[in-house]
Parts: sequence; structure tokens; C-alpha cells
Amino acid sequence: MAERSFAKEVEKLRLGAGEEFAGEGILAITKALLECGVGYVGGYQGAPISHLMDVLADAQEILGELGVHYEASASEATATAMLAASVHYPIRGAVTYKSTVGTNVASDALANLASGGVTGGALIIVGEDYGEGSSIMQERSHAFAMKSQVWLLDPRPNLPSIVKAVENGFELSEASNTPVMLLVRIRCCHVHGKFTTRDNKRPPMSVADALEAPRRDTGRIVLPPASFLHEKEKVSKRWPAAVDYIKANKINEFFGPERAKVGIVCQGGMYNGVVRALQRLGLADNFGETMVPLYVLNAVYPLVDDEFLSFCEGKDAVLVVEEGQPNYIEQAFGSMLHKAGAGHATRVVGKEHLPMAGEYTGQVMLDGIGSFLKAHVPHLLPAEVRAPNKLGDGEIVPDLTNVVPGRPPGFCVGCPERPIFAATKLVEQELGQHHIASDIGCHLFSIMPPFELGATTMGYGLGPASASAFNSPDAKRRSISFVGDGGFWHNGLTSSVGNAVFNKNDGVIVIVDNYYSAATGGQDILSSRANNKTKSTKHPIPKAVEGMGVKWIRHLDRTYDVPKMRETLKEALTTDEKGPKVIVASSECMLNRQRRERPLLNQAIKDGTRVVKPKFGVDEDICTGDHACMRLSGCPSLSVKTLDDPLRDDPVAHIDQNCVGCGNCGEVADAAVLCPSFYRADVVHNPSGWDRFLERVRSRVIAFLQRRREGKRLVFSDA
Repeated sequence: MAERSFAKEVEKLRLGAGEEFAGEGILAITKALLECGVGYVGGYQGAPISHLMDVLADAQEILGELGVHYEASASEATATAMLAASVHYPIRGAVTYKSTVGTNVASDALANLASGGVTGGALIIVGEDYGEGSSIMQERSHAFAMKSQVWLLDPRPNLPSIVKAVENGFELSEASNTPVMLLVRIRCCHVHGKFTTRDNKRPPMSVADALEAPRRDTGRIVLPPASFLHEKEKVSKRWPAAVDYIKANKINEFFGPERAKVGIVCQGGMYNGVVRALQRLGLADNFGETMVPLYVLNAVYPLVDDEFLSFCEGKDAVLVVEEGQPNYIEQAFGSMLHKAGAGHATRVVGKEHLPMAGEYTGQVMLDGIGSFLKAHVPHLLPAEVRAPNKLGDGEIVPDLTNVVPGRPPGFCVGCPERPIFAATKLVEQELGQHHIASDIGCHLFSIMPPFELGATTMGYGLGPASASAFNSPDAKRRSISFVGDGGFWHNGLTSSVGNAVFNKNDGVIVIVDNYYSAATGGQDILSSRANNKTKSTKHPIPKAVEGMGVKWIRHLDRTYDVPKMRETLKEALTTDEKGPKVIVASSECMLNRQRRERPLLNQAIKDGTRVVKPKFGVDEDICTGDHACMRLSGCPSLSVKTLDDPLRDDPVAHIDQNCVGCGNCGEVADAAVLCPSFYRADVVHNPSGWDRFLERVRSRVIAFLQRRREGKRLVFSDA
């Protein structure tokens, strides 16, 4: 069950020639693939590209009508290996994955694919997850294109440019027999706009057709001596062919006057930010007409010497707007000018005016471009810079960064992973601190308050692997490592669990099973318990672990049972049995559960059906206000409340309306022997006659007891 359904939006994929498409960048990319006659698509989800996989999953009927094969790949390496279908056959294939973490995983397959080259167009759509909105380490995909000699497109973030880049990517791949990476940034993926559609194309050759007529070419197989020839072919044939295509089809764009003292070169994905900065400086209008010449690199690798040198003619200085580090493009342009000799006196600058690293936000771009222009053409700058999004005398929004406290990331309301880490904290209170290795996924939020667990995270599915160095025979204490079900199937089964079995690791491995690849948007995986029409699910993780050779396995099918979770973890840390100890902790992701159940409950209530919903609360008269419950929970719905009672200075615990009734707060309070202030109340919608009768009886009994208690109170009077 994906985070978002595109069931309605995918109908736009049926639009024909001359019609207008209006929507999001992700959907436009899918439409462009179909217009280009793609034969097969695959990939692995991850921000900001997850929704592309969700669109493809929801569009399988349309893909099937066109004879397009679709697969949700087990990993990015699997996805890239799929493109082998384009090596010998004239079939266009496309795969997608998340930025550098995806290219890291895919690099082995990518190197082999790039070495042998392709016959059909091979397009790798990479969601460039860089900047403040990123969830990963800050790296760029550019290095992988250079390393493996695949070409890299970085289109301007508007729908016509994105759609054109998909078509150019396939054609460039076929013209140069080389895979092409299409880099789409966060804003590019989610930008909204319009473009004129074309008819969808059936692939001239489908993968089914290819199976009926197998082909092979020894020269395309990556094995010496062919692999030595591949390297020469890349430089002598494929590279020149790519440059010729880029020039002939004008992939890169020029804007502004032909002659000027200065110019700006930018990656295609940076174009909107550059133009916005020029607008605020009064040097461009709302339609992108600019007074400063722009050379926009929609193809950032390979670069075209002739285009750049021509752009530099007559200019004193050129600013290269290249987000991230190293500054590959700036260095390459500097080398071009150096080799061109004294005839080109243009100075190339970049990181002198722009930050060495970090996202180029609107303010950063404004400051950097303003600094460059002030240094070289100060007369162009206005006396006053236009305020962003300000009309007339409108008020500028105040800076609240020093007023509003930062909100650390954490688990969702009712998350079934929260009690796992509450139990871990309780065990550490009894047995002492342990080395804890974390992993990629929702469970990584355990490193933040209130749990503050975990020392490292080394990659998706590699949590237990990162604890392998602590498998010392002299150790008196076992390590603990966590891995999610998504990471387990992606990489962890072999790299973490298999490695632990093979090396007789004595540590404890906790597999956090929430039924989905939840952190990437709730996509189904092998162990998902939902019925999936096109995928095979319901494969138990404990059986896979047992198949790898693990002897000590415990499976908890309700993580909210904190006492049981605590005792199981304690047993794993203290048992005399050697070898890896694996705990599979299972409960459904609360977000996905709410997405499934809440519409059904709301409809039942609307239809007049009796519905009982649990609601938890805190008895204000019993709560002492020590807030120990929060230090072992951290649920966003568990907050504090100040009482009107003048004798109660400290605020008490309070559960707000966001509570989903998971019961974790009460379970934790009970397991930690904190206090009995938590209670559960069942809210009955559309109550029956019996419910109403019971309510009247309870109300009268409670009223009687209250009056009785009031009658026994000691009262002081003035008489």
C-alpha cells in the first residue's frame, strides 16, 4: 500500500497527440516514457523518486495495453542489471532510483553496463536527493557518470524541458551506444506545469519478442580482451558521437544577449534559481528574458568545448553555478580555457562567489550572483534588491528561527517501532549500555530524543554488518543491531544475516518488521501481508532467517507488548547459546494502517453502523507530573497540560486529539512501573439501545459514588 495513490492521475497517461497534460513532474516523466516507446521499466523507490515507482505501479494496466513490462526491483543493482535487455536488443529500457545511495548500490551493474554499451536506449532516472530537504549524506551523482562514462542530463525544471529530456536521453543513448542518466532534482520531480502530449507508442520490439529471437555479440560481453577495447571505444567512438548529438540537437540552451562583459553558466536544474536571482536584481523579467547571457547545461556530461569557448568570446568573466562539491564542471571549463591559450582571456569563477558545498537556495543564489556582478559589472546592479514575493508595500515575513524551537524528526503517532526502543532503553537500565548499530529506515529515528540509541548507520540493510567488527571472542557484552524489513530484503539477508551466520557472530539482530518498505512510502515487499495482484507477498522473515542458518530466532507479532519485547531482548543478551540471535519484531506501520482503516471507519459511521474507537487519556488527579512516561515514549500525541489548580505548579501529561489508540503509552508506563494515570476509554459511534442503557446505569452509579464521597469530605465553615 503506497503512501499515495495515483489511480486517478494515471488516466492522463492515455492523452493523445495535441492534447494538453497538466500535472506533476513525476507523472510527466511517465507519460514521456510511453510516448518514446519504452519497452520495459523498473527501479527501486526512494525520495524524491518514490512517487515515480508508485505511478508506474498504478499504471500497470496502461503499460500492459502497450506491451510494456514493469518490475519493482529488489534493489538499485537489480534495476540497473535489468538494462541488460538493451545491450543486444533494440529495446528502450528505463529504470529509476534515489540519488547517490542508489548509484552506490548500482555501481557494479552500472560499470558493466557502461563497459559493454547498449543497442537500445537505456535511461537511468536518478532522483537527485541533495540539499536541505534531503534524507541522505550530501553527495552528487555526477561522479558516477564520469567514472563509468555514462552521459548525464540535468534538465531545466519545467514540464516541457523534462519531457524533452526523456526523449533526448533515449536518442542520445542510441546515438552513442551508451547508457544515459537523467538527473531530476526534488523540485523537478514535484514541479507542476503543462505540456502538449503525443500519442503513446508500442515498443517496436517487446521483451517477449526478444525471447523468441535470442541474440549475442561476444564483443559486448565484459570479459578480456573485449573489456580493454570497450575503454578505447568509449573515448574514440561513443564520446564523439554523444558530443555530436548534443550539439546537433541543441540540448544545451543559450538565453540573453549574444555579447556582454560577463555571463553565467549553470546546470539545467539550477536555471530557475538563477533567473529568480536575476529577477530580484532587476536583470530579468517574469518571462525569463535576461540582460545577462546564460549558458544552460541540460547535458552536464559530456561537456561541449566548442559551445563553452564560443560563449566566452568577448567576456571578461563567466560565473559557473554548480551546486555541490567537487566542482567538476568549473574545473573542466578552466581546463578548456587553459588549453585554448591566450586567445581566450575570460576568467572562470564559481566557488569564489558561491558556497563550496550545500544547497543553492534562493538567498544563496542571490548573494552569489550579486557578488559576482558587483565584482565585474557593478553598474548593472540596482540600488535596491527586490524583496522576495513582496507586492507594493506588503509586509516582509519576520524571521522566526530564533523564536520557534527546532522540531527534531521522530516516529509518527502510534508508530509500532516506538515500543521496541522503549524496551531497549528499559533493558539498558538493567544490563547497562551496549554498542548499538542502526540502519536506514524509520527505525533510525531512535537515534533522536527521547531514545538516543544507536552509534552508526552504514547503509540500507547493513546495520548488523556494521556491528560485525565487535564480534570479539574476548567480549563480555553483546552488540545490538537493527535492520528494517525493507533493508532486510534489499541487502540485509545476505550482507548482514548471512554474514553473521558465516562468521559465527554472537550479537543480537533486531529485524523491525512493519509489513512495508515504510520509509520510502509504504510499498509492498516480500514479507508484506497484504494481497497484491501483481506481486508475490506473505513470505515470512523468520523462515528466510532460518533458511540462512540462524538457530536462535524469536518472533513477536505485536511490538506494543513492551514487557514481552523487553524480556525477549534481555534473553537474547544473556543466553548461553552462541551464534547470532535474531528477534523479528512485527506490527503494521500505523500510517498505512490508518490509510486503510480510517476511510472504512468514517464510511461506517456515516452509514449509521455501530463503531467503537479506543481513546487513551491521562487522569489529571493521579498524574504526578514527573513526565517519565515521555522519556520512554516520545509520541507526538503525548504532551503536557497546565492545570487551573493553584496547588499544582507542574504541568501534567496529556494526550491530545491526534491519538490513534495504539496503547503504547500505557504499555510503557506499566512495563516501567511508572504510574497508573493512563486510562482507556472506548468512544462508541452510533450507539445501540443497549449502549445507551449501560451509559445511563454507569452515569448514575458514578454520580452516586461522587455524592457519597462529597458527603464524607471534611468541610471548614466560618460559623
